[in-house]
Amino acid sequence: MLATRLFSPELTPAAFRHRALFDHLRSAGIPVGVLTTSVPGDGEPADQDVSRWPVLRDSQGHVKGYLSYMSFDVPLILRVLVMPRPAVIIAEPPPTTGFAVMVAAGIRRIPYVYYAADIWADAAGTLDGTPAIVPAVLGFVERLVWRRAAVVMAISPGVEHRIRELCGDSVEVAMIGNGIRVGDFSADGPERGARSTPVFVYAGTVSEWHGAGIFLEAFRRVREVHPSARLEFFSEGSEKAHLEQVVEETGLGGVSFHSRVGTDELSARLRGAAASLACVRPGQGYDFAIPTKIYASTASGTPVIYAGEGPTVSMIEENRLGWAVDYTPESAAEAMLAAIDEPERVGGPQELRRWTEGNASLEAVAARIVGLVERSLSIRLPRRR
Repeated sequence: MLATRLFSPELTPAAFRHRALFDHLRSAGIPVGVLTTSVPGDGEPADQDVSRWPVLRDSQGHVKGYLSYMSFDVPLILRVLVMPRPAVIIAEPPPTTGFAVMVAAGIRRIPYVYYAADIWADAAGTLDGTPAIVPAVLGFVERLVWRRAAVVMAISPGVEHRIRELCGDSVEVAMIGNGIRVGDFSADGPERGARSTPVFVYAGTVSEWHGAGIFLEAFRRVREVHPSARLEFFSEGSEKAHLEQVVEETGLGGVSFHSRVGTDELSARLRGAAASLACVRPGQGYDFAIPTKIYASTASGTPVIYAGEGPTVSMIEENRLGWAVDYTPESAAEAMLAAIDEPERVGGPQELRRWTEGNASLEAVAARIVGLVERSLSIRLPRRR
């Protein structure tokens, strides 16, 4: 059983991750169900194995913020208590969802596995104006959920290290990695080289933790050299309105903002770009995170420009995936100019695609999760005959 507030058709990394796991379990003949949220509007696929619940969403339609989380987590306890007993529950962040699963699973004596994509308490502690009690309480809940889990699955070596640092040997933690549904993207298409002007694409969430505004100042410098250059955002998030305001107030030309798009269109947009853009603002508790937008870009055969610190830097540099630079407008602008004028410095489209297939496939991650769960619980998940 998967417990997640985000599931397809929502366009988020967590939704893609759970869809890949769901599909892998089904293809392996393992019965699987999903406890998730209702999707606003049309397009919600009917599936008897997917149980949906209406929740509070923000103005952009996201299940984000503690009230939204609670609108999913509190009913989740009852849903777990009354559902047919599964062999195991796999719980998605935030820690409040993990706590809800922990409580209900504990009552029914069902083992659960927790997916640790981030260290929420660390991130909360970096936000200006956040009362000290918030990260303290969040950290207590997070560590409690980890300790009661049969195993904690970490998204990256950095997350794994931090959990071990906080909990020592009291938690079984395994690094399973992250990625994308590689088959949803393609490096081949007429868009590559079709545009006569250089284009940069930022695809994904824009929040205070990402700090994508750095690319607006960098792009202003790029336009001084290449006046026809364009910067396209396919994004949602807490900073989108602010970025739009900055562009309007400064009169920066060549920048356009769009809502998120499906993987087919996104891949086409990426194939037509000189490079994609990704960033993580240093010191916000997310330095160990590897943005999944990077994998979407390389799966589409397009190099990435990453501004920030952490393991993403070595990953990009060692595999010629693009440019990893300091989190400054000057460094980002220099990389953007290099993407236009010296594209041969990084891997070509097929080289980037091959690396993604071998290192960032959610299908491979899903297979590792099944093996990890079976080994950790010393069980074999039931297969349909």
